[in-house]
Amino acid sequence: MRRSAPVRAVLVLALAGALAACAEQASPPAAADAAPSPVPADTASVSADVYRFRIGGLDAAVLRDGDIRVANDGKTLAVGVPKAEVDALLTRAGEPTDTLQLAVQALLVRSGDRVLLFDTGAGAAEFADAGRLQAALRAAGVEPGQVTDVFISHAHPDHVGGLTGDAGQAVFANATVHLSAPEWDALQAEPANAALVAAIAPRVEAFAPGADVAPGVTAVAVDGHTPGHSAFEITDGDARLLYIGDAAHHFVISVQRPAWTIAFDGDAPLAEASREALLARAADSGVTVASPHFPYPGLGRIVRRDGTFVWAPLQ
Repeated sequence: MRRSAPVRAVLVLALAGALAACAEQASPPAAADAAPSPVPADTASVSADVYRFRIGGLDAAVLRDGDIRVANDGKTLAVGVPKAEVDALLTRAGEPTDTLQLAVQALLVRSGDRVLLFDTGAGAAEFADAGRLQAALRAAGVEPGQVTDVFISHAHPDHVGGLTGDAGQAVFANATVHLSAPEWDALQAEPANAALVAAIAPRVEAFAPGADVAPGVTAVAVDGHTPGHSAFEITDGDARLLYIGDAAHHFVISVQRPAWTIAFDGDAPLAEASREALLARAADSGVTVASPHFPYPGLGRIVRRDGTFVWAPLQ
């Protein structure tokens, strides 16, 4: 992976308001909004790969695309950290120490007459046991042609793989594709992405980092992972959900040790600073977080505990 110049100043993230969650592990901060947390829309599961919930008055669902398995070998999610130290951290959390599992998920939100999809999964990528997104989307009652807006956190293949089909065609043919201008520039600059660029270019609307991208959707620049990596804050009234993209990969390692180097980060020092700043902001605000790589359905809160952060999944 390319590494950029020395670390820039720590990113200052502007997250307006917050959503108090119902996780019992910690009480919401006094400054957090008093809006209810996302909860399942009903008790009937339409699919094992669809987790339905609400953001205020908005219908939403986490769509499971599959999983990625990574060896716990000190070369990927804790680069250069002694394995014994990583193993001890995982063991305390009750996690296996041989293989690290990362979910691959997307977020679906219905907002008025718009159908919003955040990231598109890995598609048929060989590095992942994935490719279930379209089936999950249909199980949630949405055909690909009904998606009006696709929001891309960044252009890594486990987030854009579902944009095109087996024949290279655009899967979401009627959707506007939103990604940051720096990310779009970087995507176009790679010759290996030529087919993807050709398929989606007519539908792309690039935005300035941190922009209000659509009604109720604000981009949050989280620098360092890729040239224009973005989280997205989705708002309905007082209810807020923060979709974090690849700001954090593993729900134990990335959260409890944000300064540990991740091989996927293009500028590791900057990404580590950005990750810690985002986790601190999420913990202090009480906003509910959606992470595409945390254990399904990847909804919860970041809380402070014992001098670090921990992941508190939504109950």
